[in-house]
Amino acid sequence: MPFVSNLGELMRKKNLTYEELQFQSNVGPDTVARAKDGRIATCKLLTLEKLASALDVEVSDLYRWER
Repeated sequence: MPFVSNLGELMRKKNLTYEELQFQSNVGPDTVARAKDGRIATCKLLTLEKLASALDVEVSDLYRWER
């Protein structure tokens, strides 16, 4: 998959656990885990906005494009 998740790195920089990110973003645990591991196939923009807001980053910072 050409999109690579930056979620794990962002969580480490903010010193956030899965549980803290789930609580702060109000996103379910399965969705957070799949987003972090790059196993998420589809996602609502609202979900990405919640994750980005909880991490205090832009939505575009959550993933990067790699060939």
